[in-house]
Amino acid sequence: MNNIRRMILSAFCGLGLLFLLAACGPTISQAQSQQTVTISKSFQNQLSPVPSPATYRCGAWSSNNAPGPNSTIFIYAKLVKNVTGVSGATAQAVVHFKNFDQPLDPQTSDSGGYVTFTVSLQGHQPLDIPATVDVTFSNFPGGPVHCQQAFFTPE
Repeated sequence: MNNIRRMILSAFCGLGLLFLLAACGPTISQAQSQQTVTISKSFQNQLSPVPSPATYRCGAWSSNNAPGPNSTIFIYAKLVKNVTGVSGATAQAVVHFKNFDQPLDPQTSDSGGYVTFTVSLQGHQPLDIPATVDVTFSNFPGGPVHCQQAFFTPE
């Protein structure tokens, strides 16, 4: 019975000591308020103008995005002025394999603005490693224009 009283008394003393330590802890301060921001009605009149799209644009893509390691694929590209194909422009392309860059033979755009490059992979690109192709059109009044990269990943 005496042991039970000591245990209960010890528990109450320990609990009291815990409350005492918690009461002596650091003081928590309240966050300071932020300044209020006011936007005037004329704010909407100060918008920047939306830029107009480029007059000449081009795109490039591969005939097969997941060719075999020894495949032959085609890289297509198209040059347009507004929405009309540009004929007679010279297109140059460079394939960026993992260990070297391979320039391709220049091509001239047809009446629809299209060019086609032939790429023989010959095992140059490791499996599951993407390769990219840069295409640039030149030799026309708005040139040169660089297309977004075409890509392929041998599987």
